[in-house]
Amino acid sequence: MDDAKAQFAERLREAMTAAGYDPKPAVLEREFNTRYWGRPMTLHGVRRWLRGETLPSQEKLLVLAEWLGVPPQRLRFGEDVTSQIQRRRARWDSGIGYQDRDIFEAFLKLPVPQRKLIREVILTFAKVHAAQNSAKADAAV
Repeated sequence: MDDAKAQFAERLREAMTAAGYDPKPAVLEREFNTRYWGRPMTLHGVRRWLRGETLPSQEKLLVLAEWLGVPPQRLRFGEDVTSQIQRRRARWDSGIGYQDRDIFEAFLKLPVPQRKLIREVILTFAKVHAAQNSAKADAAV
């Protein structure tokens, strides 16, 4: 059994329980099919979700998430991925001022060959800076 599928199944069962539903295939089939306007899921199909054998399509995942009141990315990927994304976004939001944002916007408007050149220049400066910091740290020891 795939680890991602098993983890999804566990999160699905937990979300059903937290929403006040028994994590049983019959309950999942009934509740899902009352909210989904596509082809209905079979009892066997939802049982495979709960056992970690398959994953729902994106469209079906959105229906599950809305019904159970959880963000779809948390249901599909778990809390770790959600918190990593939030930490990374917070780092960007707090660490970049309006002048840096303007530079990034200007960079994105450049043609691809010019962006490649600018990227190489920035990476070269970053490597030199890292080497200087490493030399200073070695000298301090």
